[in-house]
Amino acid sequence: MEKGSRRYLLTKTIDENRYRIEKRLFDIFIASLLIICCIPLYLLIASLIVISSGRPILFKQKRSGKDNREFIIYKFRSMKQTNQLNRHVYSWHESVPDHFVFKTNVDDTITPIGRVLRKYSLDELPQLFNVVFGEMSIVGPRPEITEITQYYSSRQAKRLVVKPGITGYAQVNGRSEINHGKKIEYDLYYIENQSFLFDLKIILSTIKQVVKGKGAF
Repeated sequence: MEKGSRRYLLTKTIDENRYRIEKRLFDIFIASLLIICCIPLYLLIASLIVISSGRPILFKQKRSGKDNREFIIYKFRSMKQTNQLNRHVYSWHESVPDHFVFKTNVDDTITPIGRVLRKYSLDELPQLFNVVFGEMSIVGPRPEITEITQYYSSRQAKRLVVKPGITGYAQVNGRSEINHGKKIEYDLYYIENQSFLFDLKIILSTIKQVVKGKGAF
């Protein structure tokens, strides 16, 4: 290998390591700050959930994280207290179909308060704790349920090489409106072009999307 190539690879590795450290420090600082600032909002949402549909307040679910390691994701419960067993049962042969869409805008299990929480992504607020615990990042591909990732092709599994995020490039390009194929395209583009500036652009775009309440079910 020529000196120029070795120098390039060394510089790239140093830049990637610096980015990972900066991103982790940014995640811890922002998530901790938001948790403290949102304490009154946490209490309000929790109270509204209990008053309207009882307990539990939180919804917990297994998701696939970095390197396909499983973790428990936290959300404010937005659905009725129904039996969720076998709610997500799939059977694909080679990979997850590109046309597959995980959510639809018609779901009679969502509570009235849950619809508001989902529209403005307030149900995602407990995931700030996932970020602090190191299981998630502020920005990254959204964590998929294990019932879907078990069918990933080698190409689709590439979205699992980084930590999942509360928001990501796919979210600012359609959120729940896009199909699985498009989501994979956006996630892989993000992974190949990661940078601190790119993360900041996604965060700003996310704020605009959340305020509009567009594309969330």
